[in-house]
Amino acid sequence: MKNFIASVLLIAACITYAQKKSNGTIYVEHPAITTVEAMTQAFVSGDTDKVASYLADDFKYYSGTSTNKDDKGMDKTAYLKTVKTWKDNIDYSSIKRSKGAYPDALEYKDADQKDLVWVQTWEDIKGVQKETGVKIDRPIHRLFTVDKNNKIKMMINYSTSTVNDEINQSYAERTNGQIYNHHENINSVRKMVHAFENKDFDKAYAYYDDKATFIDINNPDINKEFTLAEQKENDKKMFEMFDLVSIDQVGYPDYLHYELDDARVVQSWWKIRIIRKSDKKNIILPMMFIDTFNDKGKIINEIAYYSEKILEAK
Repeated sequence: MKNFIASVLLIAACITYAQKKSNGTIYVEHPAITTVEAMTQAFVSGDTDKVASYLADDFKYYSGTSTNKDDKGMDKTAYLKTVKTWKDNIDYSSIKRSKGAYPDALEYKDADQKDLVWVQTWEDIKGVQKETGVKIDRPIHRLFTVDKNNKIKMMINYSTSTVNDEINQSYAERTNGQIYNHHENINSVRKMVHAFENKDFDKAYAYYDDKATFIDINNPDINKEFTLAEQKENDKKMFEMFDLVSIDQVGYPDYLHYELDDARVVQSWWKIRIIRKSDKKNIILPMMFIDTFNDKGKIINEIAYYSEKILEAK
């Protein structure tokens, strides 16, 4: 049995080894990589002539995320026009290797690839669109073929279109919902705040959904969200340290019903007058709440903006 098992393992190892097949060589340094990165920096600087010097006459550019099955690609002339367009429209532009990444040059054994080198890159593209102020900061993955004359024959670009969509939409004005200065959700926020003022905690917490989350802008972890149970404990600690005198509305709340995501948000501003129990110091704490509601009129998220230093001041 021992010999049988050994024989099986040996056969399995041979099969595994037989499944591997080399199809070329990968290089971390290669003249084709130098060409690709030099062309990229020429593009960033807006030097059309220099970019042209790195491209083959039959160069083609493709979007790797296009769903157009009949896409014939962008030729050299059209691509060179994008160099000037980028220069004229983007401030602070850069294309650099992504952190920890480096290009690969691949020389394949296939007969139809013998005169080509494939270069693949992982980079970050950055800039600010001049007219709209939209910030560009996204990763891109690109594939190039470089011919035997060290000219770039093809480029395939893989990148999200989200930023480009935002730029295109920002050229025209559009509304995104309605702003109210009187609304039932505004009434709910006021009733919730004044229930706290009068220490009617059951009523105050009833305005929140059971799965509501809370964010304190002073938390070192800005992404930390407290549950309703955790927020009740936070509020309890505050009332142990301070006596609440009054909460007064500043200005008037806004209710914003956004078209995007059907979001329902109340922004409100308050002066909270408290007395610190440890030294009887009177404190006026400005505070802003951003309360997001669901379609049932319950608060599902609350962000509190205030300065913790005011509470600690001597």
